[in-house]
Amino acid sequence: MQVSFGVLGPVTAWDGDGAPVDLRGPRHRAVLARLIVARSRVVPVDHLVDDLWADPPAGAVGAVRTFVAALRRRLEPRRAPREPARLLVTDGPGYALRAAGDTVDAWRFADTVAATTDALPRPTLDRLDAALGWWRGPGYAGLDQPWARAERARLDELRLTAVERRAEALLALGRATDAVPDLDAHVADHPWREDGWRLLALALYRAGRQADALAVLRRARERLRDQLGLDPGPRLRRLETDLLRQTDPEPTGPGRVWAEAAAAYERSVVPGARARLESTVGLLRSLAVTGPGGLEAARDQRVAAIDAAEQLGDPDLTARVIGGYDVPAIWTRADDPEQAARVVAAAERALAGLGPDAPETTRARLLATVAVESRGLPSTRGPDAARQAEAIARRLADPALLAQALNGVFMQTFHRAGLAAERDATGAELVELGTRHGLAPVEILGRLIRMQARGALADLTAADAHADAADRLAARHESPLTGVFTAWYRAMRVAAAGAPYPEAEAAYRTAAGRLAGCGMPGVERGLLPLALLCLRVWHDLPADFPDDTDWGPYAPWARPLVLLAADRRADAAAALRRTPPPPRDLLLEALWALTGRAAVALDHRAAMRRVRDALAPAAPEVAGAGSGMLTAGPVAVHLDRLTAALGEASD
Repeated sequence: MQVSFGVLGPVTAWDGDGAPVDLRGPRHRAVLARLIVARSRVVPVDHLVDDLWADPPAGAVGAVRTFVAALRRRLEPRRAPREPARLLVTDGPGYALRAAGDTVDAWRFADTVAATTDALPRPTLDRLDAALGWWRGPGYAGLDQPWARAERARLDELRLTAVERRAEALLALGRATDAVPDLDAHVADHPWREDGWRLLALALYRAGRQADALAVLRRARERLRDQLGLDPGPRLRRLETDLLRQTDPEPTGPGRVWAEAAAAYERSVVPGARARLESTVGLLRSLAVTGPGGLEAARDQRVAAIDAAEQLGDPDLTARVIGGYDVPAIWTRADDPEQAARVVAAAERALAGLGPDAPETTRARLLATVAVESRGLPSTRGPDAARQAEAIARRLADPALLAQALNGVFMQTFHRAGLAAERDATGAELVELGTRHGLAPVEILGRLIRMQARGALADLTAADAHADAADRLAARHESPLTGVFTAWYRAMRVAAAGAPYPEAEAAYRTAAGRLAGCGMPGVERGLLPLALLCLRVWHDLPADFPDDTDWGPYAPWARPLVLLAADRRADAAAALRRTPPPPRDLLLEALWALTGRAAVALDHRAAMRRVRDALAPAAPEVAGAGSGMLTAGPVAVHLDRLTAALGEASD
């Protein structure tokens, strides 16, 4: 049962069914609130005493321990008497709340606001609409201790920022009228927020209410002067000047450059020109690495651009449009398999349509596209295309082309288990290409590949270094999706380092919060339950999961173990017989390990032999760690279990 916590209003908790948890009295709620403020850090008992009472009574330490014991009974009602607590834990001199990041509304709210800093308007609006709806009243309502007041002030500031950022998104989407009511209430309650006044005036102006907009700016000047003794800042003054001139304010700095360049392009390049399609591909390539909204938009528009190019009947143009989308790919399951198949089919048609004089670069880019978009499939076409693209790129000595070809090679290095060393070599070459030629996305890709591969080879020190380097590059070059993979790697590392199950589970759940809504459904769907299942298998725990668990594409490999945990042995055996070989991707060894565990439990000798033979080449590796996302423990442990079972089981 996963408990969730609410502090955006009165302090409360809900069980896995959404029912309120009885937290007892105000002191119990204060203890829980203080631990939530600490965000998983340990709060010593003597600090809790000082934070709960201005003048602690005799026996205050014992009272705190009583409050904690009562909270534990409420938060984990099914915990056995001597079983260690998993949520409200004792750690050294105090206590900590080890809740997953997505289970505390204030933590989710802060993370959501931070994630919208550079996001596109549509996802920003959607996320902030949801996040602002989590508020049920003043933060930490009913608590008046200094630490509660400080945290309430911090959350209030975040909420005001979210309100203004939501208004900016509405304006960017052309919905000025919708922004006015909330902004009007916002400045009435918070007259010192100059950004609130500025956005309200701008919204009114864009809604066709110039006089009202100017009146708002006059009102802002009066309120600021009368209540705070301040003159309006430069942005408000500049806005008033622009509105008096009946000029909609334009962006400044990079925004102005973009707007002017886009306007010049619109004037100079006629609609329908082939140059527009090729330029679109360059834009989509940049858009794909900006974040979730950009990735989704780029994915959709990429197919539209290919369709438009094919309609023009120009194979060379179509080839350039397809091959020009050289966005680095690190995950081996397509986000949209149907769309990937359409891209491969279009690339094959373009290859067939190219004339004998077509540039080799164009042909290599098409082949690399086939290799990347054929990821995880059993056909030999993907590996063949990868080898051909690599050969051409090496012959031409083109760094960017070689990087694209090596991405295809990486995607096709999963035809059997135990190939982490080969992928590591590919990653090393990509890192070298990226650093030598200033290709930051290429170096990031190489670092992530090496992070995965060194993890599989149990070299966590090297994997850590590559994760850190990828994060530094991503921050410098505005590649936010990189952090999704490094966050999951660090969660996997907690598990791989042998942390207790509750600690590893909490790390995975926190990482899952980064993955939610990231625009990568091929990564997201089913990954958290799969990670927890692999963790349970490694810790020899039953696969107890709710019936409504969404296993996504991993259901065939999870089902036998889940049925065994439910004491449905006959159904589990039938499910095992239907379990297919895993797809050729980053989770190959992990899924084989799950099948092996089920085969041993069900005494299925043929399945045990099949798993043993498949996993044998990966004996020195860590099952699943090559994904950089999860692990089921050392492959050698699974092989030893299989060998022992085969030696003892009867036919």
